[in-house]
Amino acid sequence: MRIVRCVRRMPALERGCAVTIGNFDGLHLGHQAIVRQLREHARRLDLPSVMMSFEPMPREFFAPDSAPARLSSPREKMRMAQALGIDIFAWARFDAAFASLSPHAFLEDLIAARLNAHYVLVGEDFRFGQKRAGDIETLRAFAHDRDIEIAPLPDVQVDGARVSSTRVRDALAAGEVGQATRLLGHAYWVSGRVVAGKRLGRTLGFPTANIRLARKPAPRYGVYAVWVYMADGVRRAGAASFGVRPTVNGREPLLEVFVLDFEGDLYGQRIDVSFEAFIRAEERYDSLDALTAQMHRDVASVRAHLQEPESP
Repeated sequence: MRIVRCVRRMPALERGCAVTIGNFDGLHLGHQAIVRQLREHARRLDLPSVMMSFEPMPREFFAPDSAPARLSSPREKMRMAQALGIDIFAWARFDAAFASLSPHAFLEDLIAARLNAHYVLVGEDFRFGQKRAGDIETLRAFAHDRDIEIAPLPDVQVDGARVSSTRVRDALAAGEVGQATRLLGHAYWVSGRVVAGKRLGRTLGFPTANIRLARKPAPRYGVYAVWVYMADGVRRAGAASFGVRPTVNGREPLLEVFVLDFEGDLYGQRIDVSFEAFIRAEERYDSLDALTAQMHRDVASVRAHLQEPESP
């Protein structure tokens, strides 16, 4: 998959493309249906498929304090797009200059000149340009004059309601990991580099791999059964604690992963953590002994959920 770091600076696609535009946070079942439709039409037209996404997302730019939690980092989004078969991933850097583009400039400079789009797949609520002045009718009028095909998004529903990133966030915030998995079409996962911590877990008998998430977190604070995908590709069971660690007066959200039946140094390695089940909410304990006792119970629960036997 080719990656375009800034769509406004990319050389024009001479042959053109089939493109879809959006945030694509989490690449859930609805997004996956979009990609399938995009790829089908790209093959029909013998053109590359392009996914154009924004970084930061528009709400993060305009109202960072009230922006929703992220389901995927830029790196994770690109990895999922590649796995789905996208040919070109194009980033639109959402800054003051981009936000000030008129709808006409957005269409002329990006859709026509840079992307040379022959097929555009967006939702009926698609808005673009300064102050969101451009809408789907603006796009259709522009496309009609240039023989660009505009297609509606597929409607994907679960439990009688449209799948959306908001529904996934709500499920994760409630600790409903199974529901999030159903909406995503895959387990919610995060990727990060293991950083050094205070090594408190090691003194308690539970050495953890610590990951600081470079985004506003989506999951409920608590303990989870997880699968850990190591840098060498091996999958291992894990007990993950995500939160601010009130027992030790923590403040910033941290993902701490105890990899079951593993001895080794993970510092500096990038690992993937797949959330499989919510075990319990984060709590504050009166002593480290009480915390340690609860951690033993948590690990037993994780083994039961993941059907992992006790180590010999």
